[in-house]
Amino acid sequence: MREKVYQYTHQRLLNGNPPTIREVQKAVGLKAAESARAHLEALVEEGRLVKRSTRSRSYALPPDQQSSGGRIPILGQVQAGALTTAVQDIEGYVESKHANSDHQFFALKVRGLSMRDAGILPNDLVIVRQQAAALPGDIVVALVEDDATVKRLKFASNRVILQAENPDFADIEVRPEELNLLGKVVEVRRYYEPLGSAGL
Repeated sequence: MREKVYQYTHQRLLNGNPPTIREVQKAVGLKAAESARAHLEALVEEGRLVKRSTRSRSYALPPDQQSSGGRIPILGQVQAGALTTAVQDIEGYVESKHANSDHQFFALKVRGLSMRDAGILPNDLVIVRQQAAALPGDIVVALVEDDATVKRLKFASNRVILQAENPDFADIEVRPEELNLLGKVVEVRRYYEPLGSAGL
């Protein structure tokens, strides 16, 4: 049973979709969530998984198992809304044609609805090309101090505008020296079923 727990969790992590304990329980046919937790904790003790925090989706692959191959890393979440602290833990990898590019790429899961009208919704995965500059109108991942957000880049006189694509959200204005661009969004992916799920 523990091997089934490991194989299911391992595949979900490789796909960049960490499972909850209850999802593990249901996937492998355990009667109680606590049984799934016990197996996951045992896998941590064996060094086959690592635990990053006490939150529900806290299990991750050890660094030596995070071989990317034709994949790019998923680095936590980014807010499409008000600024929120950036998350940089690697949650898994996603297959991408960009992996073999000369540029560096990473992926982020989106939270919030401020980019709704640009077709970027909560739980979407944005593929980002790392670059320190972008053109007006580009959709970017921007870091202001320790906070990250995904927005459309605009300029006005001596201000940088991180423009929302939803009238319910205010734009964010900063001074140029306050802005650090992490990269430009080059692709958006949406999954209608959690990655790694078994289906019906």
